[in-house]
Amino acid sequence: MPKEISEHICEEKIFSAIYAKYSKNLHDFLYYKFGSEYDPNDKMQDAFIKLWENCKNIGLSSAKSFLYKVANNMVLNDIKHQKVVLRFKEEKPKEYTHESPDFILEEKQFLVKFQKALGKLPEEQRITFLLSKADKKSHSEIAEILGVTRRVVDSRVYNAVIKLKEELEEFNKFYAKKPSKLL
Repeated sequence: MPKEISEHICEEKIFSAIYAKYSKNLHDFLYYKFGSEYDPNDKMQDAFIKLWENCKNIGLSSAKSFLYKVANNMVLNDIKHQKVVLRFKEEKPKEYTHESPDFILEEKQFLVKFQKALGKLPEEQRITFLLSKADKKSHSEIAEILGVTRRVVDSRVYNAVIKLKEELEEFNKFYAKKPSKLL
């Protein structure tokens, strides 16, 4: 009684014979069907790797069809991937705003002034203010982080806002409109 055919395909000699018999034809098939753009040599090699990984499940009689099917599917998957990549490349991000150029320029200038004003604040006020406004932490959370009482946090944030108002005349106008852009 002969051994099961699927056992033989895992042997090195049989696998090498399959490779020698089908590798050039598989490469040529992929090259003729899809061209060199999708690297037919790599796909052919990958198909043989899949065959080796599944050698116990594939018989000698179905090795050729398995190789062609796997290699073809690999190229088709690459083509699908390329289409997705192209679709996202074609979508351009929104490069316009509904704000006037003057407003955008004023906003940039104000941000520079705001950063300078923040730099002039005492360290504990600046840290507390940024934790409150930029990181959106509650005063209780800030008190826990800094190891102070909630009243100290309230006082620091209040005093920071007062100093920023003094330093920046436009603070009220911008702070009311766009607090997230400032911080």
